[in-house]
Amino acid sequence: MKNIQVVSTWTDLTRDSALYLLYTFAAIKVSKFIYRCFQSSEMSSFSMETHPEALRRERILSSKLYFNVPESKVSIIYSSAYDISFLGIEKLHPFDSTKWRRVCKFLVSDGFLEEKSIVEPLEASNSDLLVVHSLDYLNSLKSSATVARITEVPPVALFPNFLVQQKVLSPFRKQVGGTILAAKLAVERGWAINVGGGFHHCTAERGGGFCAFADISLCIHFAFLRLSISRVMIIDLDAHQGNGHETDLGDDSRVYILDMYNPEIYPYDYTARRFIDQKVEVKSGTTTDEYLRKLDKALEVAFRNFQPELVVYNAGTDILDGDPLGLLKVSLYILQIMWPFYMIRMSLTWSLLQISPDGITSRDEKVFRFSREREIPVVMLTSGGYMKSNARVIADSIENLSRQGLIKTRLDSATT
Repeated sequence: MKNIQVVSTWTDLTRDSALYLLYTFAAIKVSKFIYRCFQSSEMSSFSMETHPEALRRERILSSKLYFNVPESKVSIIYSSAYDISFLGIEKLHPFDSTKWRRVCKFLVSDGFLEEKSIVEPLEASNSDLLVVHSLDYLNSLKSSATVARITEVPPVALFPNFLVQQKVLSPFRKQVGGTILAAKLAVERGWAINVGGGFHHCTAERGGGFCAFADISLCIHFAFLRLSISRVMIIDLDAHQGNGHETDLGDDSRVYILDMYNPEIYPYDYTARRFIDQKVEVKSGTTTDEYLRKLDKALEVAFRNFQPELVVYNAGTDILDGDPLGLLKVSLYILQIMWPFYMIRMSLTWSLLQISPDGITSRDEKVFRFSREREIPVVMLTSGGYMKSNARVIADSIENLSRQGLIKTRLDSATT
């Protein structure tokens, strides 16, 4: 009996030992597996952090800003979310923050566009913006004072940031989505107009001049990867130098920058000017005929030097004769006493060019002919412009492009 008990005890010990060894072996295996997974994740994270291009690629490929636009829509992009309305404070800046809505209203009322055919973009997310911007810069926008400096409306600094995000920055992010989508539409259909965007003073690390996000830089990075574009020409005809995209893209051999600007006004960015491939300076007092002659020559030289696969056209209308920043000298001087940090820039901004509304129409037609006759997709952004009449001038120009057969704004139109 005793021997049987000893055998039983031995058997139990053997079984327990075997189970213990089995559990120990399994625990070791599981621990090694978890360690490998952790190490792989850590290495992947390390790889992404040390290879920003890989992270940029991942963000672009996972973005939802590119989507299929039905054929029932035309290549004009706009959203009512573009327009800025912030308790009337937006009126403290001479920029017409309802310009975008009014452009589309004119096009619809004139019979050149159906409201239902307008494309509405998605709003750029933080992940989208991080394709170009740093996290530090985006975090800086959580300060209302920073946004007030960028938008040049000092009272914005007094409001809670969640309101500033909703009322000011969200419309800008929506327009960024429009600019990025415009490149896809242009490649598919030959042209696209974002009735907004053109924030050409914003760089990856700093906003300014009413430009909070670098939509042109973002648009081009998306096009490089998602559209397999390898050569982009920026034609910047806003009155002010496009120092934002010049800083971000000026050393990229895939990008050619033609900037036609007034060197006597903001932003005086001499460092960024070194990155301009073709610099055309149009000083105060330049007339319409002289301006258009300079443009003809510039476009000829540009195509001789560079054959793009996409044109991004920054079509600011602040070159118009009578731009109000040139008419507000006395009132701005008074404001300078109240808000010196605001006025340091504003008092040096007016364009003082003398381009007529018909000159704007001719200018835009020249750029579109340059692109369409060479079968180069073209994206147009409306950018700067500080008069109430700007919306009418932009609409008239778009209508002329339609009449000339350079774009198609109605699906039942005979133009192509």
